[in-house]
Amino acid sequence: MFALVDGNNFYVSCERAFRPILKTRPVVVLSNNDGCAIARSNEAKAIGIKMGQPWFECRQLAEEHGVIALSANFTLYGDMSDRMMGIAAGLGPGQEIYSIDESFIDLSGVRGDLTARGQQVRQRILEWIGIPTGIGMGPTKTLAKLANHVAKSADRKPGSYPVELARVCNLGALPASDLDAVFEATAVGEVWGIGRRIAQQLTTEGITNVLQLVQISPSTIRSRWSVVLERTVRELQGQPCMTIENQPSPKKEIAFTRSFGQPITDLKDLAEAVSAFASGASFKLRQQNSLAAQIHVFIHTSPFRPGPRINTSTTVPLRRPTADSNLLVAAAVMGLRHIYRPGFDYIKAGIMLMDLQADTMQQGELDLENDPADDRSKLMRTVDQLNDRYGRGTLKVASEGLAGDKRAWSMRQQLRTPHYTTDWKALPVAKAG
Repeated sequence: MFALVDGNNFYVSCERAFRPILKTRPVVVLSNNDGCAIARSNEAKAIGIKMGQPWFECRQLAEEHGVIALSANFTLYGDMSDRMMGIAAGLGPGQEIYSIDESFIDLSGVRGDLTARGQQVRQRILEWIGIPTGIGMGPTKTLAKLANHVAKSADRKPGSYPVELARVCNLGALPASDLDAVFEATAVGEVWGIGRRIAQQLTTEGITNVLQLVQISPSTIRSRWSVVLERTVRELQGQPCMTIENQPSPKKEIAFTRSFGQPITDLKDLAEAVSAFASGASFKLRQQNSLAAQIHVFIHTSPFRPGPRINTSTTVPLRRPTADSNLLVAAAVMGLRHIYRPGFDYIKAGIMLMDLQADTMQQGELDLENDPADDRSKLMRTVDQLNDRYGRGTLKVASEGLAGDKRAWSMRQQLRTPHYTTDWKALPVAKAG
């Protein structure tokens, strides 16, 4: 058995945990530079604000309904995620953190009433950190994901599923007839792993709900569609094809990109931004014990603003694979200088570390054996430890600049709430009425 624990409207829920006045108000969390909606409360969804909708398009609608818009506070969301995952881990012996607000739990060997256990853990998360969750359980990861959808839908949309499946849904405990009823009420597009294109193809073939899908033999699915869809169908039929991954697979590429809060024209400001991006990416690279052999750098202007436009990039091969921040930053800045052209209003820049490999791989080129930069891993570990202890940016490469949040290329986050859980100066204060 598997469980999927998922935070409801997670970014909004994190904000509401510290501002109870928001709990009955329509709330929207905006993307970097306050561009578009990336999280919505149920109240905001009800008035028609769409996921990913540009804020300028829905601003008037939001004003009419009193919507509270907030800038994304990813520092807060990341810390709240860590706390939620720590509590969710008590549900079973194994855990796979799937995203910032979702984790799979391995329930193998867990005895007793799993549904009651899930309700206890859900209540614990709500009481301890204020995040409402939905928990789905099933014999496979795909069924657990589907059960989570049922749990949240039954809670938000009365009548869509039986009310007893709300918040915590255990498909493994349902009689066959009840399970078939749930499958029949669920569109194929709601199944984890079935995208919009495949869902359209299935619908064209008359397969509109999950019950119809599980009644088709996996071999037919494989011959007409793909092995991936066959695996999904087998999982829906109760045959486990995926296991808990206790450690995430190393990424094949690591990207770090950002739009600026205002157009940038000066090479110095661009160099600071690219240096910060390369430094942040190198930290992620070391976290997964990898080395990069190439770094891709790009800058471009806005396709929507008037004036001359440019979209340019370059890839810089490294002398040898590395995770050294200094070397990666130097390569990124060198690439930037190669592609930079004056006279343009640049609105976005980014880097991508490519051709990644495990840091256990050794290269023995004769001309590099005595390279003083051969092994700076201890220095990098020390930098990472200090930044982890005293805060990101405590130690950084000089070319990142020293202006902090006042840098010309910083994001526009005029509506961001404090870092309540990670900054002593931002601790919330309760006052007697």
